[in-house]
Amino acid sequence: MLYSGVPSLSVPMVRVITVTGNGVVEALPNFVQLQVEVRTEGEEVQQTQAENAEIMYRVIQSLLDLNIPREHIQTAAFNVFPRYDFIEGEQLFRGYQVTNALTVKIADIEKAGIVIDAAVASGANSVSSIQFGLDNPELVYQQALQLALQNAQTKAQTIAQTMKLALYPQPISIVEEQQQNEPVRYKTLSMASSQAGTPIEQGEISVSATVTVKYQY
Repeated sequence: MLYSGVPSLSVPMVRVITVTGNGVVEALPNFVQLQVEVRTEGEEVQQTQAENAEIMYRVIQSLLDLNIPREHIQTAAFNVFPRYDFIEGEQLFRGYQVTNALTVKIADIEKAGIVIDAAVASGANSVSSIQFGLDNPELVYQQALQLALQNAQTKAQTIAQTMKLALYPQPISIVEEQQQNEPVRYKTLSMASSQAGTPIEQGEISVSATVTVKYQY
C-alpha cells in the first residue's frame, strides 16, 4: 500500500575534501656503524683460519684501545670457502679463503676515521657498509608527523578559501602512512688512501612522514 502524503526521508550527502600532508625533518646522525673485515688465504684451512684469528684479535684490541665498548663490537659473518681456478675446462684447487667480519658501532662520529685507520693498521683489509643512524629516530619522526599534519591542514584551508567553501575545522579521518626514511648512505673505503687519514662526512638523515586527512565542508 502506498501513502502518497508521507514525504520521503533523504540522507544529506556528506561533502569531503581529501588532502595529503607531508613533513620532512633533517637530523644530524649521532652514531655511525661500519663493517670491518679480515680476509686471509692459504693452502691449509687450519693455518689460514689461525692466521685470520690472530689478525682479527689485533683488530679487536685496537678498537678496545680506542674506548669502543665491547658490546658495540659484534661478529657479523664468518666464512670459510675453498678457492678454485678454471683452466681449459678443468677445476684446479687453489686453497682456502677465510673471512671474518665485525660490525662496529661508533657513538662519537668524529672518531670514525681514527677507528678505521686503527683497524686497517692492525690488519683489516676491508671496511664497508658505513651507515649513519639516530639513537632515537621515533622522536624525529614525531616532529615530521607534526609537520605533515600542519601541511594537510594548510592544504585543506587553501582549497576551502579558494572555492569559497565552509570547511569544518575538525577532520573526520586521519590516516598515517607508513614511515618513510631516506635510505642511509653506504660507502666502501679504499684501503690505499687510509695512510693519509680517512675523512668521514656524516651529512644529514632525512626523516619523512605522510598523512591522508579528510575534512567535511
